[in-house]
Amino acid sequence: MKSLFLQPRSRGRVLSGHPWVFAGEVQSLLPDAENGKTVLLRDSRKRILGSGIYNSQSKIVWRRYSMDKQPFSMGYIRHVLKKAIARRSEESCRRLVWSESDALPGLVVDQFEKVLVVQALTLAMDMRLPAIATTLIELTDAETVVFRNDATVRKLEGLDAYTRTFEDQPLEPFDVEIGGITYKLDLLEGQKTGFYLDQREQHALVSSFASGRKVLDAFCNQGAFALQCAKAGAESVLGIDSSDTAIEAATINAEANELEASFQSANVFDYFSDNREEKFDLIILDPPPFARSHGQLEGGLKGYKEINLRALKALNPGGILATYTCSQAVSMEVFSSVLTDAASDARRTARILHHCYQASDHPVMLSMPESEYLHGMILQVD
Repeated sequence: MKSLFLQPRSRGRVLSGHPWVFAGEVQSLLPDAENGKTVLLRDSRKRILGSGIYNSQSKIVWRRYSMDKQPFSMGYIRHVLKKAIARRSEESCRRLVWSESDALPGLVVDQFEKVLVVQALTLAMDMRLPAIATTLIELTDAETVVFRNDATVRKLEGLDAYTRTFEDQPLEPFDVEIGGITYKLDLLEGQKTGFYLDQREQHALVSSFASGRKVLDAFCNQGAFALQCAKAGAESVLGIDSSDTAIEAATINAEANELEASFQSANVFDYFSDNREEKFDLIILDPPPFARSHGQLEGGLKGYKEINLRALKALNPGGILATYTCSQAVSMEVFSSVLTDAASDARRTARILHHCYQASDHPVMLSMPESEYLHGMILQVD
């Protein structure tokens, strides 16, 4: 088992338990022959800091999976998979594995009843993907595994993008019940791993404010917030999304569940500008990430402020704003500051009802802020 050595003056993040090491933090890189293999990390005094997977092609050359000297074998992977699954609640649709937070760097697994959706975002996971899929089937009794390896971050690991099923069996769109609502999911062509499971606890929470209210679900995607609000007794529900495909899916879902909700294809920013006189009692803002990296943060924050400003102006007195960011670069503290500025510019008083985070089966690693990417607030606005 080869070793990487930290620079003599290394301190702070890595020594405090963060699982990533960047190329500039080590004394020298290892040969490419070690890519995808187990490598020990040592400090400048040769003390072992943990075992990790290595890839010289990535800016993140080492990702820790164990504090001890531990080969990255299928025996280890099976053991860790069993522990990850055991930590989850007994839901038919859930996240089973969340990368470093489950000691499997770069592996993401979602379950939709008898179908598993697997993403391998690191070389080491990609090299072991058939064996991992076989193990997951054994542990969950799944009937089908979908490889959704189309994420752009795979390019940073030197990996190709593709989407297919394990052993290339066919998979048509099918109906799944999540939170009491039936959705038709296309796990080969849909967004992310097929459904935003990280928000399903928020769908239920937000809908608790919906009864008797006029609701706008902005960036509605498949309509999960909208449909939960309609089910909860909203006076009216409108969903807006710029994707025609998303609007079509949301409309189909509403009809299948016999719920009263309308959906419209539009740019959300433009919708608020073109409908300044229309007011709502509950507005949900769940946009795609405006800042996918720290380099995009300044522009992203301007976007978050502007869309929240427009939503605040469109709320009736006493209205509710449920607003979120899934930009990893935007912390709760920063998001709170953006919302404070937007409320001030809108001349509205806002009170925090809830701080919101990703679902509990997307666990946050204490020493890794990057594992906490979803933040939100539910505000009551006067």
